[in-house]
Amino acid sequence: MDCPLDFYRVLGVSPNAGDDEIKNAYRLAARRFHPDVNKAPGAVALFRDINAAYETLSNPLKRGQYDQTIMQQLQRAPALQLQAYLSRSYIPRQSGDQLLYAFIKIRPLLEMSMSSSAPLNLALVIDRSKSMAGRRLQNVKAAARRIVDSCSREDILSVVAFSDRAEVVVPAQHVIEPLQINSLISTIRADGATAIFAGLQLAMAQLERNRDTKYVNHIILITDGRTYGDEQECLALASRAHSRGVSISGMGIGEDWHDSFLDELAGATGGASAYISRPEMVDRFLQERVRSLATAYAERATLVVAPTQEVTLDDVIRVSPEPMPLPVIPQPIPLGAIDGLALTSVMAQFRLDVGDAPSGSFYIGRVDVQGEVLGASAHCERVSHDLVVEVAEEAHDEDEPPPELVDALSKLAMYRLQDRAREAIKRGDVEEATRQLEFLATRLFELGENTLGEAALQEARNVAQTSAFSDEGSKTLRYGTRKLMLSTGDNDG
Repeated sequence: MDCPLDFYRVLGVSPNAGDDEIKNAYRLAARRFHPDVNKAPGAVALFRDINAAYETLSNPLKRGQYDQTIMQQLQRAPALQLQAYLSRSYIPRQSGDQLLYAFIKIRPLLEMSMSSSAPLNLALVIDRSKSMAGRRLQNVKAAARRIVDSCSREDILSVVAFSDRAEVVVPAQHVIEPLQINSLISTIRADGATAIFAGLQLAMAQLERNRDTKYVNHIILITDGRTYGDEQECLALASRAHSRGVSISGMGIGEDWHDSFLDELAGATGGASAYISRPEMVDRFLQERVRSLATAYAERATLVVAPTQEVTLDDVIRVSPEPMPLPVIPQPIPLGAIDGLALTSVMAQFRLDVGDAPSGSFYIGRVDVQGEVLGASAHCERVSHDLVVEVAEEAHDEDEPPPELVDALSKLAMYRLQDRAREAIKRGDVEEATRQLEFLATRLFELGENTLGEAALQEARNVAQTSAFSDEGSKTLRYGTRKLMLSTGDNDG
C-alpha cells in the first residue's frame, strides 16, 4: 500500500507557498538527493517522492486537484509519532570523518494504540530433521500447541513440517477446532536432512490463501540445522515475501544452525531472529514472538534513511523491540510490525566530513517511516524527520546527548565489540580478535553481566587457541549482546 504523500512536507514548504518558493525548495532538494549527485540508496528512494511532489505542485491544475482530494486524507489525526535525537548537537569543523549517531523512535499515539489490533495469518515452519529427535522436537510441538490454544477464532494458522522434503501438517484455517489442530501437530516425527527452502515455500503458499492487509501475515521458522544448497533460494523467497506484505522470523535451536543466514532471512522482511540455547526455552521464545505480533499497531512498516551527498550512512540497527542489524541496501528498509505496546527504536550511524562547511546549520539527511495502521481506522501513515547538526569552530562542552541515546550507544558498543572480533578472525588477525573479546568481557563485568562476561572471556581463550569462534560462543555473544539493548530506557529524552 502506498501512503498518500504530503507533497508540501516533502518539499519543506507551507500549503500557501508560491511558485517561486516551490521551485527554490525543489532545487535545494535536488542538490541534496538527485541520483546524479547522491548515489545513497535512501536518497534515490526519497528523490522519487521529491520529483512527484514538484511535478504536482508546480502545475496549477494538478495542484488544485491535489489540494481537493489527497490533502483531505492528510487532515486526519496523526497515528504515528517519529522522533530523532542526535549524539551531538554541535560538530567541530575539522578535516576527516566524524561519527554521528541518530536514535530514532517510532511510537503509536497513545489515544489510538489500544484500538488497532488485527488477527493473525500465521504459518509455523517446523524442522523435523533427524537432529531434532527427542527433547527438541517434543518441546517445539508442545510450544506450537500452546500457540494454538492462545489463538482466537479470528486468527488463521497453518503448520508446515520439513526435513529433506516438506509437508503441510495443518492447512491454513481459522482456529475453531484447537483440539483437532493439536492432534495433527502431535503426529510430526523426526527424520531426514534439513532443506529450509521447501518448508518456507509451502508456508508461503498457505499464507497466500488468506493473505490480506487486514491480517498480520507472518512466518515463524524453527530449525536446529544448516540448510544446504538453497540459502540463496530462501533469501529470494524472503524478498518476494516482503513485497507481498509477509514477514519472516527465525528461531535457531542449539549451535549447528547458520546465524548470519537466519539474520539475513529475517532482516529482509522486517522480522526477527532468536537463539534458543536449550530446548525448554522454545516455548517462551515462541510465546513472546506471537504475543508481539498480536499487539501489532501498524504492519508492513518501512524505513528510509536518506543522507545528503556529504554524509555516508554506515549501518542501521533496530534497538527495540527485537534488536538486530537491518539491511541498508536496498531501501526502503523493512521494519515489519510496529508494536502497539512497546517502543520501536532504531540507531543509525553516519560519517561526515565538515572540514569545508561554514559555521551554522549542516543538513544530515531525512528519516522517513511509513506503515499500515491496523484495526477499525486502517490506513497508511507516513511520517518524516529532517536531521540537522550545528557546525562550530570547536566542540561544545555542554553538548550532552539525551541519556537514553547514551545508554543505547553503550549497549550497542558491546555488540560492536564481538562483531569486530568476528571481522578480525576473517582477516586472520587472531591477536586483535582476542583483544576485542577480552575488552568485551571487561565491559560486561563492569555492567554486572557476569554470565555473558564469562562467555566472552572463555571465547577469547578459545579464539587464541583455535583461531576461530566456537559455534556456541559465537551465538551466545551475538545474541546476548543484542539483548542488552532491550534495557535501553524508554523516555522522551
